[in-house]
Amino acid sequence: MSHYYTLGQIPRKRHVVFRKPGGGLYAEELISTEGFSDTYSLAYHCHPPTMVTRIEEAYTVAPNIAGQKNMQHRLFRGFDVAPSDDYLQSRIPVLVNNDCHISLAAPRNSMTDYWFKNSGADEMVFIHRGEGILKTIYGNIPFGYGDHLIIPRGVIYQFEFKTSDNRLFIVESFTPLRFPKRYLNKYGQLLEHAPFCERDIRKPQVLETHDEKGDFLVKIKREDTIWPYHLATHPFDLIGWDGCHYPFAFSIHDFEPITGRLHQPPPVHQTFETSAFVVCAFVPRLYDYHPESIPTPYNHSNVDSDEVLYYVAGDFMSRNNIKPGNITLHPTGIVHGPHPGAVERSLGAKGTDELAVMVDTFRPLKITEEALALEDREYYRSWVP
Repeated sequence: MSHYYTLGQIPRKRHVVFRKPGGGLYAEELISTEGFSDTYSLAYHCHPPTMVTRIEEAYTVAPNIAGQKNMQHRLFRGFDVAPSDDYLQSRIPVLVNNDCHISLAAPRNSMTDYWFKNSGADEMVFIHRGEGILKTIYGNIPFGYGDHLIIPRGVIYQFEFKTSDNRLFIVESFTPLRFPKRYLNKYGQLLEHAPFCERDIRKPQVLETHDEKGDFLVKIKREDTIWPYHLATHPFDLIGWDGCHYPFAFSIHDFEPITGRLHQPPPVHQTFETSAFVVCAFVPRLYDYHPESIPTPYNHSNVDSDEVLYYVAGDFMSRNNIKPGNITLHPTGIVHGPHPGAVERSLGAKGTDELAVMVDTFRPLKITEEALALEDREYYRSWVP
């Protein structure tokens, strides 16, 4: 996030005396990326955030890889993932490589007895079902159906769910997750022709300051390992902060599709990028308006990327028998295209009501054992009439 924001109370200058009303100093913390060379925020704590009282034994959450290589189109029934009470235990990796982990989750309960920090990856949590509040050290962000929650690495957070029926599509990125460069001017402002703008970005609004001492469990993830840290003060003890490194929400319903006379390729649907993959949003839109246009995508060979589509809602115009929560994987080196009958169905149609999230990785994805348990093993034959 490159846009400056501030919430709560901060001193007039950086790195100066900032006293509490009753005496004593607030503790300043710099949260920075790429050392001191990229985006950062300055946070002011009621107590030093360094007071660790105990560290429990670390445990692994490494994905169980079913095979190192894949050369087959696959479909996984994401809604077959069984709900789990705990948020972290509910996260099931399905497709992974050294650049990102793609997971599904169906947590029933809010996080009430611990906090979580991903110290090694930015997270994109897409809300397919459920609503609630993402509580973070920077403040609270209400969320609901269709929201992308972008949680940069190092952010301590909790999920507070309003219901027990929650379905999440999660992407962990080991490189920074950013807006596409072509949407930004040289100052970082979203350009006029970008499919969304700053007004669509929902920043933290309510900063809850918990000036409390006690025993507070923060589970920190790094390199497929959870480290349970116990702190002597509440993680959410900020009195204020400012900067450009913070979580935010962006709704898929606020993405404004770019259309044309002929079929537009997936880059026009892009929402986020890293050096290793891109994220896109397919939303309801008018079809192409050339009198002889074919609205469905043409047959396509991915020669340098694996394509993952997570289907959210509606009728996906190029696919047959696709249901919400399905995930398709179309790997590098194999042609894929519209299913039988899809081209003919699209001719003369005025628009589509589909909702989907796409992740294209530039390096091959590995399939987990949990993903194979969700697989429709006949999907690769679905192009045969």
